[in-house]
Amino acid sequence: MPPGFTRRLTVYTFIAVVVFLLVRRFRHFDGLPFNLQTHSKGFRWKDAPIRHPVQSMISLPTGKAIKLPPIQFKFSQESPQEKETREKRRTFVKETFQRCWKSYWEYARGNDELAPISGGTKDHFGGWAATMVDSLDTLYIMGMKEEFNLAVEAVARIDFGGTQLEEINVFETTIRYLGGLLGAYDLSGEHVLLEKAREVGEMIYAAFDTPNRMPILRWRLHDAAAGKYQAAQTVVLLAEIGSLVLEFTRLSQLTGDPKYYDAVSRVTDVLEASQKQTYLPGLWPIIVNAAEMNFTADSTFTFGGMADSTYEYLPKTYALLGGTAPVYQRLYEDAMATAAEHLLFRPMTPESKYL
Repeated sequence: MPPGFTRRLTVYTFIAVVVFLLVRRFRHFDGLPFNLQTHSKGFRWKDAPIRHPVQSMISLPTGKAIKLPPIQFKFSQESPQEKETREKRRTFVKETFQRCWKSYWEYARGNDELAPISGGTKDHFGGWAATMVDSLDTLYIMGMKEEFNLAVEAVARIDFGGTQLEEINVFETTIRYLGGLLGAYDLSGEHVLLEKAREVGEMIYAAFDTPNRMPILRWRLHDAAAGKYQAAQTVVLLAEIGSLVLEFTRLSQLTGDPKYYDAVSRVTDVLEASQKQTYLPGLWPIIVNAAEMNFTADSTFTFGGMADSTYEYLPKTYALLGGTAPVYQRLYEDAMATAAEHLLFRPMTPESKYL
């Protein structure tokens, strides 16, 4: 071993470690991580060619919105002690969020998730800063206006024209990005958030470009961008295909472009046509076949994971449309009637008393 080799090796190792730590600490450039700065840029989803154009567009329902019952609980006058307890809890919740946000902003800004123990990052949702987008409305509601404004500036620079992932989950992309942007826009009126929401909407809309206009839920978007043939899948989770309607409906309302509402309305039509044909008429099974538009074959039913949000979105969409689309009320009420008979029960104590 040459003289001084061990010493030089130690020095070089130390330098390498320092450089690695500096890169990790200052890996953000202009508010965005390297992966968002360097991956494929410039692709505009709104310019993507449509292989299966819609022949007759389904427009948003018209008519005067009806007055719906209030859903907010009417609290009675609180006592001074109750007010003190409530405000302490509110402060604790906000401080917890502030601590989490500070960690994300310092160590994972621009990435999807912070790995809280290692201080590293994860990008399972496209690498478009899912945590940042999904937190916008919370920042605004909690009065963290400085943090909100900085996040909006960073969100404005996100490039939805590409991702390092080969495949994305359309459902997760819709609820986290499109929902996050629309919710924050509705609260703040920041127009750039609506612009970015439309960019996300244009991207996801391309997942509906299949022969039967059913969306691809585990979507190889690079293939779609390259113009390759794509078709809906035979095995699809009910929650994923049935939980796009709320965000897409709102996007049509805000932009005046009916194509987003048209896209999800075609899924609603299949839900309606199949609702009374399943093994438990009124409910849909966990697994559906989007390729054949067969939502009846499976025999497993639940309100839990993999199905829950489809049922959740029905009354929400009905309310969003001001009661002008009765189909969502019918679908929900028919589902609840079957659920009350087959899925729900009241636990009883050994003394035969209801809990």
